[in-house]
Amino acid sequence: MPTLQFKGRNIIWNHHLTVPYHTLDEVPANSFDPKKGEGNIIVEGDNLTALKALLPQYAGKVKCIYIDPPYNTGNEGWVYNDKVNSPLINDWLGKTVGTDDLTRHDKWLCMMVPRLQLLRELLSDDGAIFISCDDNEQHNLRSILDDVFGQNNFIQNIIWQKKFSPQNDAKYFSDNHDFIICYAKNKVAGDVSIGWSRNLMARTEDQDNRYSNPDNDPRGPWASSDMTVRTYTPDYDYEITTPSGRIIKPTNGRCWFTSKENFENLVEEDRIWYGENGNNVPRIKKFLSEVQDGIVPVSVWLHSEVGHNQQAKQELKKIFDDVELPFETPKPVSLIKHIIKIAANENDIILDSFAGSGTTGQAVLELNKEDGGNRKFILVQMTEATDAEPNKNIAKDITAERIKRAITKYDLNSGFAYYKLGTAIDAETLLQGNLPTYEQFAKYVFYLCTGQHHSKPKEIKPKDYFVGNAGNTAIYLIYEQDFEKLTQLALNLSLAEKFRKASANKPVVVYAPACFLDEEYLQDFNMQFVSIPYNLFQKNEQP
Repeated sequence: MPTLQFKGRNIIWNHHLTVPYHTLDEVPANSFDPKKGEGNIIVEGDNLTALKALLPQYAGKVKCIYIDPPYNTGNEGWVYNDKVNSPLINDWLGKTVGTDDLTRHDKWLCMMVPRLQLLRELLSDDGAIFISCDDNEQHNLRSILDDVFGQNNFIQNIIWQKKFSPQNDAKYFSDNHDFIICYAKNKVAGDVSIGWSRNLMARTEDQDNRYSNPDNDPRGPWASSDMTVRTYTPDYDYEITTPSGRIIKPTNGRCWFTSKENFENLVEEDRIWYGENGNNVPRIKKFLSEVQDGIVPVSVWLHSEVGHNQQAKQELKKIFDDVELPFETPKPVSLIKHIIKIAANENDIILDSFAGSGTTGQAVLELNKEDGGNRKFILVQMTEATDAEPNKNIAKDITAERIKRAITKYDLNSGFAYYKLGTAIDAETLLQGNLPTYEQFAKYVFYLCTGQHHSKPKEIKPKDYFVGNAGNTAIYLIYEQDFEKLTQLALNLSLAEKFRKASANKPVVVYAPACFLDEEYLQDFNMQFVSIPYNLFQKNEQP
């Protein structure tokens, strides 16, 4: 399969693996009624680091991802700031990407790839991702999505009519649409049973009104449809005699959709309509009672159905009538609701890692109010603080504030917990004495051990060093949030016997700074020791 080459590709392709895990530290002062909205979270911080921090708890659990990254028009003022160990990348750091930047597309791709890699890990096996973009990067985005998600998992390149009127001052064409590219983590095909399956859209009253019953058929309202098809089959090209005696054949190059024998069965079942005078070209009757429960989604979304940019601005003004917002092209709530209706069900998790004004969070809560669902959102947003604006905080002052005000204004009966990225769980940070809590480290260890998030974090017992069960294996972590105590902790005979008894002699995995047991003991009792991956006994001297 062809691959897209760009500056920095080989450097950043696996960069997501080197990003350290960080703790997520709740900021209660910025949360809003978290008990009502248990499971809804807003994370303040760089979205690459935040996505890595979410993995231990949410890997493989997110059903629908929607992101609206920078379109890379050259006028957005975004800055490449990923800390990649490379002279090429280091030369890019801190520099605004403008229209005259000859590496603009390379930088955008280097920014997107590691985030897409992590988003794929967070996505459930039956999940899908939707990404807004325009012509600046649409072709490049398709190429890297083919590489990250697999070409066979492409679903659709959706066209969204973002404007309701043409731009008469446009130089060439009035740009009235954006793209929304959709990929599944696994596309259902052939014998594959696990994969993303889109939902049907609810039928509208107007659609139901297209059905009538002019012949008083006891089966109820119906609509007629064409009986001919373009794929020509000689056996399906035959004469039909109408009740009035008129002989009809398919138009040139076409044939009937079914065999003559089956057609006669349809006539017997009164499923063929020749018009009120019995002289028209035959059409097949499709009854409202027999149609699908919903409508198959289409690939062109009109502003009259899902909203437009101007509508989105008006929605923000209704909530922020006292604040000037920095968003030129926000997305309407109805657009995101449409995506969620297609992609997720009533108890699923929806993630937006370029959360901006928080439209995705509001869309989730409004849908829950409409249908009684229990969907949860995860929103990730940077502060976007600069030297000129050191106190700027988009995550707190706009993303979280919008959700807070929307809940109150529209009686959405929910809430959220607000988190900041905390300390890194890596050797350098830990050696400096910045230690995570037991619960934070336990979730990380569980993910290291199993590759899955910890689904029952309430079972973590710090006093017993118990992390949790993974299938038939018990996982323990000998750890305390105190450096001096850590230097004295180890897997010894007393603890080993305690773990064996508590786990009813099933396989045990123990993470600890050291082990005082010999290999023979560990093998005899089906116990595995894993050294905590840093040297806790060489604490760096602080300046």
